[in-house]
Amino acid sequence: MYVFFNNNPLGRKTVGDCSVRAVSKALGISWDEAHDLLADMSKKMGTIMNDNDVISAVLRMHGFYKENFPWTCRDCYTVREFARDNPIGTYVVGTGSHVVTVIDGNYYDSWPSGDESVLYFWVK
Repeated sequence: MYVFFNNNPLGRKTVGDCSVRAVSKALGISWDEAHDLLADMSKKMGTIMNDNDVISAVLRMHGFYKENFPWTCRDCYTVREFARDNPIGTYVVGTGSHVVTVIDGNYYDSWPSGDESVLYFWVK
């Protein structure tokens, strides 16, 4: 089920901060703390904060590991379906151009991203 979540301290919705929101929700920390974690890691890795390698490194430091979907039909499984099929646990789901947190069957985002196709996810 979709749950509106936007902890951007200025309430901005269209700023490309999905990785910050997803990491903050998954780790239970503030937007500013997640931003700092991602910014520090991106600086160390010499790339941008939304880079999957940066997100992976930050999440790995907090006990998450990444899984790719083995299916050949990459457009067949949506964020909504992933949330429904995972009623227990904390996940950060990647669609290729977006990341969103799923906790106990609910997906938390600043927009209803349930129709996005899931390509991979991080799980604790």
